[in-house]
Amino acid sequence: MNDPALARLTLLYPPALEAELVELLLDHEPELPGFTTLECEGHGADFEGASMRERVRGRVARGMLVMVLPGSAVDALIGSLAARIRNPEVHWWVVPVSAFGQLA
Repeated sequence: MNDPALARLTLLYPPALEAELVELLLDHEPELPGFTTLECEGHGADFEGASMRERVRGRVARGMLVMVLPGSAVDALIGSLAARIRNPEVHWWVVPVSAFGQLA
């Protein structure tokens, strides 16, 4: 299916926030489409909030959440999350989705 009105929202967050973030998304009104969470590691120069182990390893544990949703819903969702989770370690970005579907 080609739908230029779709967008992929990606959130990066400290693993300790995952339960709260997932609960907020599952309880969101209007209901949101499904999403995927992943464990990942962040690399870069800013290790201000990193544990000693993460500093030694040179990477920081992160969670990643990916969701495809109508582009028109993104701003309201980001606003809702920002009002409930005020944490500068949560990063997000949005990219357009040119096609989306199932192999069935």
